[in-house]
Amino acid sequence: MSTKIRLSRHGKTHSAFYHIVVADGRAPRDGRFIEKLGTYNPVANPAEIVLDFDKALDWIQKGAQPTDTVRTILSHKGVMYKHHLLKGVKKNAFSETEAEAKFQKWLGEKEAKIAAKRSGEDEKDRAEQKARLDAEVKINEDRAAEIAKKKTAEIDAKVKAAQEAAAEKAAKEEAANPKAEVAEAPVKETETKEEVKTETKEEVKTEAKEEVKTETKEEPKA
Repeated sequence: MSTKIRLSRHGKTHSAFYHIVVADGRAPRDGRFIEKLGTYNPVANPAEIVLDFDKALDWIQKGAQPTDTVRTILSHKGVMYKHHLLKGVKKNAFSETEAEAKFQKWLGEKEAKIAAKRSGEDEKDRAEQKARLDAEVKINEDRAAEIAKKKTAEIDAKVKAAQEAAAEKAAKEEAANPKAEVAEAPVKETETKEEVKTETKEEVKTEAKEEVKTETKEEPKA
């Protein structure tokens, strides 16, 4: 019987989630399996892998064949490297202690690389978020400047219209004033003539009265 370590698909459409299982090679992909070794979530960034290391190593040593994707996952977690070191121990290439030391060294370097990658991704995410915020701030500033420009233009237009209206009103009043002065001039001239006439009549009457008085006084002497 050919035993394989492969992925069994779960999750929703466009949101795949996989179980890492040991199954008969003749069984359907999502059918019955012998044992579950862990889970794999490719949607997360970075991808999330949960694996029972010892069980996976035991099945590899028993001869179970991983699929290409599962082989990559097992290599990422160090299962394939540990299997390689144990094969060296069996061949007396080095001792089990040396093999464990090499594995721990590799594991430490691997974890450092993963931490650096995550740190770089976090930094990248922060930089992208800052760039988005800066872009939003610039858009808001441009929008505010455009609104202020429109309001200033409206205010200038209103001021200009008010000035033009005031100038037009003043022009109309100025045009109307000369006619009023011309109309008042004949009235004043008529009043002056009437005053002269009245004064002349009064003077004539006064002179006539004085002459009558003079004549009256002179008559007895005759």
